Amino acid sequence: MDKNEIIVGIDFDNTIVCYDSVFYDCALEKGVIPSTVSKTKNGVQDYLRQCGKENVWTELQGYVYGPGILNAKPFDGVLEFFKQCKNAGVKIYIISHKTKHPFIGEKHDLHFWALEWLRKNYFLDTEHNVVSQENIFLELTKEEKIARIKQLHCTHFIDDLPEIFDHLQFPRETHKILFDPQQKDDANDYIGLKSWGDIGTIITAHNFLTKKGIQCNSIKRISGGKNNQS
Repeated sequence: MDKNEIIVGIDFDNTIVCYDSVFYDCALEKGVIPSTVSKTKNGVQDYLRQCGKENVWTELQGYVYGPGILNAKPFDGVLEFFKQCKNAGVKIYIISHKTKHPFIGEKHDLHFWALEWLRKNYFLDTEHNVVSQENIFLELTKEEKIARIKQLHCTHFIDDLPEIFDHLQFPRETHKILFDPQQKDDANDYIGLKSWGDIGTIITAHNFLTKKGIQCNSIKRISGGKNNQS
């Protein structure tokens, strides 16, 4: 690995793909929630669990992460981020933990549908081809996901789950960026950023400094909501 190379790993579900309206629309169509439920994934999940319908929620997930994923949209700015990285020579991997089939319900091939979503939304097409299929890793467990991050020498990893960064096996040398649109979480060893524009600013700065031979040791938040790289 070139010491001046930036390698960015990115989670898939709820980091690249936004499922909020899909879970709500699907649950409403199936008649398992009232229309008054919050139109978010967490709103649907909380309602079904409070009603003791954990199996309904699990089966709903199996459909939405399967063929229902084609109704989901990318988060604002994420495709532009991929293009920005490609143009800057920043290597990108998609590294997700995703079972092959749902735990209950129809046996949808979740890996197949994830790739279909990437094709539909111009991440995997002949014109844009912002990420190669050989750079997409859908691992079966969190541990395998973290092992892949380490194997690929990711200098940065972007995820929506703090528990990935908190895992004992997560590589210490990898910069941790939490995709956190609600700005609910921040910790000393990772930073929560609410938009792909903000993430792009961080990666662009690190890429510039690295090519200049300046080592980036940490990502820190400074007062006033601004971000600082050092």
